[in-house]
Amino acid sequence: MNAFDPPNDAVEPVPPTRRERRRDRASRPWWHTAVVYQVYPRSFADSNGDGVGDIPGITARLDHLDELGVDVVWLSPVYRSPHDDNGYDISDYTDVDPAFGTLADLDELIAEAARRDIGVVMDLVVNHTSDEHPWFEESRSSTDSAKRDWYWWRDAKPGTTAGEPGAEPTNWGSFFSGSAWQLDEATGQYYLHLFSRKQPDLNWENPEVRAEIYAMMRWWLKRGVAGFRMDVINLISKRVGRDGSLEDGAPRADGWGNGFPQYVDGPRMHAFLAEMHQQVFDAFPGTYLTVGETPGVTLEQARAYTDPANREVDMVFQFEHMGLDHGVGGKFDPRPLHLPDLKANLARWQDGLAETGWNALYWNNHDQPRIVSRWGDDGEHRVVSAKTLGTVLHLHRGTPYVYQGEELGMPNAGFTSLEQYRDLESLNHAADAERLGIDPEVLLRGLAAQSRDNARTGVAWDGGPHGGFTTGEPWIGSTPGWEHTNAEAARADQGSVFHHYRRLIELRHTDPVVVDGEFALLAPEHEELWAFTRTTAEAQLVVLANLSGDELAVDLAELGLAEGAPLRDVAVASHAEAARPDGEGRLVLRPWESVVFRRAV
Repeated sequence: MNAFDPPNDAVEPVPPTRRERRRDRASRPWWHTAVVYQVYPRSFADSNGDGVGDIPGITARLDHLDELGVDVVWLSPVYRSPHDDNGYDISDYTDVDPAFGTLADLDELIAEAARRDIGVVMDLVVNHTSDEHPWFEESRSSTDSAKRDWYWWRDAKPGTTAGEPGAEPTNWGSFFSGSAWQLDEATGQYYLHLFSRKQPDLNWENPEVRAEIYAMMRWWLKRGVAGFRMDVINLISKRVGRDGSLEDGAPRADGWGNGFPQYVDGPRMHAFLAEMHQQVFDAFPGTYLTVGETPGVTLEQARAYTDPANREVDMVFQFEHMGLDHGVGGKFDPRPLHLPDLKANLARWQDGLAETGWNALYWNNHDQPRIVSRWGDDGEHRVVSAKTLGTVLHLHRGTPYVYQGEELGMPNAGFTSLEQYRDLESLNHAADAERLGIDPEVLLRGLAAQSRDNARTGVAWDGGPHGGFTTGEPWIGSTPGWEHTNAEAARADQGSVFHHYRRLIELRHTDPVVVDGEFALLAPEHEELWAFTRTTAEAQLVVLANLSGDELAVDLAELGLAEGAPLRDVAVASHAEAARPDGEGRLVLRPWESVVFRRAV
């Protein structure tokens, strides 16, 4: 029996019936009309008062997600882990970390979600494991280990002595600062880790590694999961050996080279994903959602990954739009967003995947700051700017992803001191900044704007202590303002961000134009107006959004919208009384107002 053969009492996969009820075109994959909600378990809901969110806490809050109307819950890792990188360093792929509960708790969550017609998608982290995974412990035990080739081991660079500066096999820098190579003193060789030194990279060239991963995936499908979000999946095929380029003729700020071209979208990526599909998903009836996290992916590569004929993944997360506010110093040196750049970028992906492939739509996730603070207005116009940012995203073509708290308009964490941060990337950046002599105030401004911890504070469920996230001391500080920005208050207020997102999701479920409509961007160079249409042979949705804190006059004729049926029927709007055109074809949008009109064509 394979180590990953499912237990006898495993839950058979039962695709949620909500998918079937909402699928109005037989040719459509169910996930075209679906909305996915990401849960970061550590920060979602704590059921036992230890300050850390857990699986029973998620189960207890499923009614919130059911009312919102989402079809899928994607869980960030809940596997057993030393938590060097908050669970993305896995030591056992088929057990639940005690911090989150038990495997029985997870089975109950899957069953309770299915009872509400919600599927559960697991986070698949197979570019690397923890250095405490038994595979790696055996691999590092000896150069003669049967699992030595399960990871990337290399000697010191020729002409150097292991351990001395510059002896690393390549000059690659890791994503989390420092070298991507760690010397193992016991065997005298280095192992590759593109992230933390406690996250050694698996060698996908080894067929035994792939076979074990595929068996593990089948084990989870047998337990009833609805698919996988695949962490940094386009890094699994690597060209290990050559130095990386020196960016702009000089090393990175920390002195290491850029190995990106050597380990992103490597030569066997498509072969590996096609094999995965054949070995895993073809063995089970029905269809499953697969989304690949693909840093650095190009539009051409995304077409290949998501082309249904290739049978690889259903969609990918691209990051181009997430870098538009990065300054010359990177993400922690943010610059103001130029709205035409953002509109153009998303429009390019809309057009590029229109005929082949599918978009994954997102503003927020566990690695990004809160969108209402990043590109909205988290002060006077917090509620309406959160609504409008949600509107423009959900009305694009693709599958929307909602990150926990986004539906409440949660802002950034508001941390003011380094001691408040917990994120490994942020703390490594702070250490680099101190070594490089960066002004502490500049450092704190960058962290306050872009740290991953902005997304990792506890979800505010009510106005009580710590927002009802926990009855104990939370593992990370709470976001200020939970007294009024919380789920209980939002559900009671029909004008809240929560109910606006609920209406956006319902519109997707009921109006085929949201899924099928051809996308056309209007006024691409306008620095405050975001306008576009979605059009089918039967109907058209017209999206008009003011992304500024001032009133904005819109002339429909200038946008090419004066012809055809009048804009009277409002499909969804940020205000109870939506702006409407006057007798001369003009309308005035209030600060951060958005309105979606539906008309026949």
